Amino acid sequence: MSVRVGIWGFGAMGRGIAKMLHDKRNVTVVGVCDNAEELLGKKLEEFGRFSDVTITDDIERVFAAEPDVLFHATDSFTADSYPKVKKALENGIDVISTAEEMAYPYANEPALAESMDQLAKENGARVLGTGINPGFVMDLLAIALSGAVIDIDRIEVERVNSLSPFGPTVMREQGVGLSLEVFRERQSRGELAGHVGFKESVHMIAKALGYEISRFEQQMEPIVTSVDRKSPYGEAKAGHVAGIDMKAQGYVGDEVFIDMRHPQQIEPEAEGTSTGDYILIKGTPEVNLSIRPEIEGGLGTIATCVNAMPLLLEAEPGLKTMIDLPVPRAFTTAPNIRKN
Repeated sequence: MSVRVGIWGFGAMGRGIAKMLHDKRNVTVVGVCDNAEELLGKKLEEFGRFSDVTITDDIERVFAAEPDVLFHATDSFTADSYPKVKKALENGIDVISTAEEMAYPYANEPALAESMDQLAKENGARVLGTGINPGFVMDLLAIALSGAVIDIDRIEVERVNSLSPFGPTVMREQGVGLSLEVFRERQSRGELAGHVGFKESVHMIAKALGYEISRFEQQMEPIVTSVDRKSPYGEAKAGHVAGIDMKAQGYVGDEVFIDMRHPQQIEPEAEGTSTGDYILIKGTPEVNLSIRPEIEGGLGTIATCVNAMPLLLEAEPGLKTMIDLPVPRAFTTAPNIRKN
């Protein structure tokens, strides 16, 4: 039985998801929605080995094609994602979202999270937010490693990554290309998101391990390049911002229990920065994981979303996070659909 898929958002991530799905047996992309003028009316076959599906700016046309699953790849925040997710759930369509806050929406938008859970259950559907980070490297992987530990004193997670594969939305959120003066102005007005997902990762880890976060803090500093840098969707001249160095702390009581750092920038190798993912669990025994280079962000997000689909389809209706599903794994064939 073929799984019918819709895609809402055909930027870097949506396009990559479509390409990966095309190579999977028993999966058919039946509709794509995007409001970019340069995409409207084009057929997917113009972007690779796809069907003759035509890109539309009317999501109702995608819903009319009766997808079983909708990949939502247009936003970063739960509040922005909610109206779109709601439309899909009301049509009984499962949703997998790349929105960072959707990885654990209870952290920032508990009321909306409860609403999505109720909507999903009422309509026999499921909704999941995931990606490489949050959704895998800085949370789920640390949780999995804790399975080999007797007791834990502290968890430290660091991801040094390249922003180069990501699209215009991420470039804007990171302030890529801004002068330092403009960066500080926008930062003071709260217009720069930086890395979206620290709070979600911290609370996901705490939830999985049975801890209560008493306080959450995060910090943001610009990464200023000394050389010109250019990626497919961003550019930073020398002396301008190439990315953001983010830090966050999750407290249990008065002590930091989860400590995170996430410097990310376009073309980090231009100034000799090596990427990597690092997890240190201080406890008995100590666990120290190093992955170099980083798990590539763009491909990792695409793969995490697509590989979660079979697991989500087999889950009970409701709002899910990655700690609610079985261990993620690569797949070649989508399962039969079970609608409860």
